[in-house]
Amino acid sequence: MPGRKGKETGKRQDKKGREGVNFKTAKLKEKLQEKLNETLKAVLPIIAIVLLLCFTIAPIETGILLSFLLGAVLLIVGMMFFTLGVDMSMTPIGESVGTCMTQTKKLWLMGLLSFILGFIVTISEPDLQVLAEQVPSVPNMVLVLSVAAGVGLFLVASLLRMLFNITLAHMLIVLYIIVFALAFLAPGDFIAVAFDAGGVTTGPMTVPFIMSLGIGISAIRSDERAEDDSFGLVALSSVGPILSVLVLSLIYHPESAEYTPTSIPDISDSVELWKIFAEELPDYMGEMAVSLLPIIVFFVIFQLIFRRMQRRMLIRIAVGMVYTYAGLVLFLTGVNVGFMPAGNYLGQVLADNPYKWVIVPIGMIIGYFIVRAEPAVFVLTRQVEDITSGTITAGAMSMSLSIGVAVSLGLAMIRVLTGISIFWFVIPGYVLALALSFLVPKIFTAIAFDSGGVASGPMTATFLLPFAMGACVSVGGNIVTDAFGVVAMVAMTPLITIQILGLVYEINSRRLEKQEAAKAVAEFEQLPDDEIIEL
Repeated sequence: MPGRKGKETGKRQDKKGREGVNFKTAKLKEKLQEKLNETLKAVLPIIAIVLLLCFTIAPIETGILLSFLLGAVLLIVGMMFFTLGVDMSMTPIGESVGTCMTQTKKLWLMGLLSFILGFIVTISEPDLQVLAEQVPSVPNMVLVLSVAAGVGLFLVASLLRMLFNITLAHMLIVLYIIVFALAFLAPGDFIAVAFDAGGVTTGPMTVPFIMSLGIGISAIRSDERAEDDSFGLVALSSVGPILSVLVLSLIYHPESAEYTPTSIPDISDSVELWKIFAEELPDYMGEMAVSLLPIIVFFVIFQLIFRRMQRRMLIRIAVGMVYTYAGLVLFLTGVNVGFMPAGNYLGQVLADNPYKWVIVPIGMIIGYFIVRAEPAVFVLTRQVEDITSGTITAGAMSMSLSIGVAVSLGLAMIRVLTGISIFWFVIPGYVLALALSFLVPKIFTAIAFDSGGVASGPMTATFLLPFAMGACVSVGGNIVTDAFGVVAMVAMTPLITIQILGLVYEINSRRLEKQEAAKAVAEFEQLPDDEIIEL
C-alpha cells in the first residue's frame, strides 16, 4: 500500500508540474501575441502607405520592394521578441537597481549606479544604433559612446533634482539656454544630428530603465510633489545627448563629413534577396553581443554584491536577455538591409517628380499614422487620461499628438526642399514649450518633455530619416544640415501639444470649481432662515 500511495503522490506531482508548465507556456504565448499586436499596429500603416505609393505615383524596382517587405517581416518579429525581452529582463533589473539605490544613504553610490546604468543601457539602444549608422561625419562608436556618456551624466542630474526637490521647468530653461549657446558655436554639420540624438536615445531599451528608476527613487519622498517628480527623468536624459554631441563637435574634427548615399540593393531573384540579408546577419549578431555584454556584466556584479534576485527571477531575466538579443539582431538586420534603402529610394522618387511638393502632404500623412501606431504612445495617452480623471481622454490626447507630429513632418519636408535652417523651427518651438511650462500643472510639463522621446520611436529613425535623406539627394540639398533634424522635429511637437492639453485641463478644472462654488452658494441662499441659523 505505501508503494501505491507513493506512486499516486508522484502522479499528482507530475500532473501539477505539467499544469504549471502549460500555464507558463500559455502566459508566454499570450505575451507574445500582445507584443505582436503592438508591433503590427506600429509597422502595418507604414507598409500600407508604401505599397499604395509604389502602385500609384512612386514606382520602385521589384527587388527593392521585396527587400522592403522581407525587412519589414524581420523588423516585426525582431520588435516582438525585443519588447518581450525588455519586459522580462530590462525592467526588473531597472526596478531592482532603483529600489537598491533608495535603500542606501550614500549619495556617491547612487550617482555612480545612475551613471553606469544610463551609459550601458544607451549603448544597446536600437534607435541610436540606427542613427549612428547614418551619420557620415562621426564613426559609429564615437557617436554612441558620446551620447551614452551624456545620458549617464544627465541621469545623475535627474537623480539630484528629485532628491533636492529642484523644479523641472527652471532646470530645463537653464539647460536649453546652454544647448542653444553651444549650437551657435558648433559646426553646421553637427547641429541637426545633435538634436536628433536627443530624440532617438530615449527609445524602447532606455525608457523602461529610466522610468522604473524614477518611480523607485520618488518612493523615498513622501511630499505632495513626489509623484510629479517621478516624471522628468526621460526629459533630462534627452538633453544629455544633445549637449554631448555639441561638445563633441567642438573637440572632434572629422577628416570628411561627406555623406555616402545609401546603397540600393540590386536584386534579380529570391536567392540574391536572401544572400543580402544572410551576409549582414553575422555582423549584427557580433555588434549586439558587444552592446548587451556591459548590461549583463553590470547585472552579474550587482547580483553578486546585493543578491536581490531569487533563482526563479534570475532564470526569467536570462530568458528575457536571450529574447532581447535575438530581437535586436533581427530588428537591425531588417531595418538596415531592407527598410532603410526602401525609404531612401522612395524619398528620391517622390522628390524627383515634377510635383516634388507632394512630399510635404505625404510626409504629414506618414507622420500622422506613425505616432498613432507607436506602442509607447498608447501607454502615454492612458496615463494622461488617468491623471486627469478622464477630463482629457486618451482619444483627444492621441488625436492632438497625431496632428502635431503631422505638422512637424510637413515642416521637416519643407526644410528638405528649401534648406531652411533648423534653428528657425527648434528655437521658437522650445521657447513656446518652456513658456507653457509656467502656465500648466507641473506634472503636465514633466509628461510633455518625457513624451518627446516616446513619440520619436523606432519607426522615425528607421523610415522617416532615410525617407528625408533620399528626398534631399534628389533635390540636391545638404544631407547633414537639411535631412537630419526629422527626429528632432518629431520629438519637439509633444512638448507643445501635451502642455496645451494641460492648459485646457487647468482652465476646465477652474471653470468646474467656479461652477460648483456658485451652485453651492445658490443652494445655500435657497435654504430657509431657520436652517441657515442651524447650520
